[in-house]
Amino acid sequence: MQPMTRRQALLLGGAGTAAIAAGAAGLWWTRDTPQGVSGGADFEQPPVLKSVNGHLDVELTAAPHQVRIAGRQATVLGYNDSVPGPTLVVQPGDQINLTLANQLEAPTNLHVHGLHVSPQDNSDNVFIAIAPGEAFAYKYQLPEDHPPGVYWYHPHHHGNVADQLFGGLYGAIIVQDPHAVAATRERVLVISDISLAADGSVAKAHPMDMMMGREGNVVLVNGQVNPTLQARPEERERWRIINACTSRYLHLELDGHKVELLGIDSGRYAEPRTVDDVVLTPGNRADLLVTATAGTWAVRAVAVDRGGMGMMHGRLGSAAPGQTKTTLATFEVNGTPTEALDGFSQQFAPRDLRAEAVTAKRELVFGMTMGMGGGRGMGQGTATSGATRDPGMMEFTINGEVFDPDRVDITAGSGSIEEWTLKNTSPMDHPVHLHVWPMQLIETQGQTVQDLQWQDVVNVPANSNVTVRIAFDNFVGKTVYHCHVLDHEDLGMMGVIEVR
Repeated sequence: MQPMTRRQALLLGGAGTAAIAAGAAGLWWTRDTPQGVSGGADFEQPPVLKSVNGHLDVELTAAPHQVRIAGRQATVLGYNDSVPGPTLVVQPGDQINLTLANQLEAPTNLHVHGLHVSPQDNSDNVFIAIAPGEAFAYKYQLPEDHPPGVYWYHPHHHGNVADQLFGGLYGAIIVQDPHAVAATRERVLVISDISLAADGSVAKAHPMDMMMGREGNVVLVNGQVNPTLQARPEERERWRIINACTSRYLHLELDGHKVELLGIDSGRYAEPRTVDDVVLTPGNRADLLVTATAGTWAVRAVAVDRGGMGMMHGRLGSAAPGQTKTTLATFEVNGTPTEALDGFSQQFAPRDLRAEAVTAKRELVFGMTMGMGGGRGMGQGTATSGATRDPGMMEFTINGEVFDPDRVDITAGSGSIEEWTLKNTSPMDHPVHLHVWPMQLIETQGQTVQDLQWQDVVNVPANSNVTVRIAFDNFVGKTVYHCHVLDHEDLGMMGVIEVR
């Protein structure tokens, strides 16, 4: 199979086909592979914290800690000394009481990515800044009808987002189904990437890394190197997958198995869809059923071309030069076959905005321009990330503007339905994320989307358009929309929306 084009990636991602093979835990080394790679250990899942009687009380500490990665001692960032952090398991209608302590050297905060909760006060408020040595008490109230699915949490303090996520700060959130999905077992699979310096610290990003969107030279699944997943023939596993990479797109495949897609992000299909492979852009999640087939199988990633920097001759991909596929993990299926599980109970039918009146139409243009290196619009003129900006640094803009936390770019009415055309005038793809309110895909690259698809991260390929509709229901307040290549967000590709 040849590397995917940007158009193919959009058609897969936009059609709701997400990370099949991502499920198997794994790691791949790409350019400049360090020595000492090891793997083959049994797959492990992050620690799990479950709600009780409608509440989940959590204490998280963001701090550097020591861990072994691929046989090397490394100093990374983590929540509660874990990479990933603990998985939070809740029910619709639950309240999450979460205290975050900051033991980092820079300000931080927390974003509960994809959850439909208030953006105000001490809920999913990305304008909060928790200084080093301080703590903050969050409270998230989930609606009674909150969609089930896989979500996640990560830092969102502007200017530090890419560095802190790349360093190891992320974890899964599961909103359980009101009606159980029959599966032999469930696995949470958080895929991330990282680069380590010679001393084992997280490598700093250079300006070109930031402009292109950094991709680490080691890819982890639940912090492990090429672990082994084991099952018996005919067992049906549920794989909940998160692309927690800073910039890397994941096109994943697993031969020889029946793989059914329940949904992407907070979207859910009424019936599971049989798929061959899936693409997850940064921030996307997939919910899959995998029926095991006897044998030893490789879980693989296929290279994705997500564009480049034009005259700077940068081409972005997901594997080392010359590689089109990389093995992430091993899936060992042996033993006595089990009795196959019965079908699948019908799930809720998502709302379809195509039949509803549109209140407003907007065009958001995602572009790039040469900046002056002064951090215009970034607040106090500070550098936007751990790497020092130089005068020739690109600025990443929406409608010609870099992010300004004091400027409201869009004002929408509570209860309104808006149609947004996301126009990408740059030579690289941008995965666009809107906080709090998911987006229904209407049109991609001039093609009408025929089926019902909801996502909160939508890929917009280079030099193309995507149209979405949004229902601004249940909550008011200010939040943001941005490119989920997080270096691009830190370099200005973010705007503020206020719902009144």
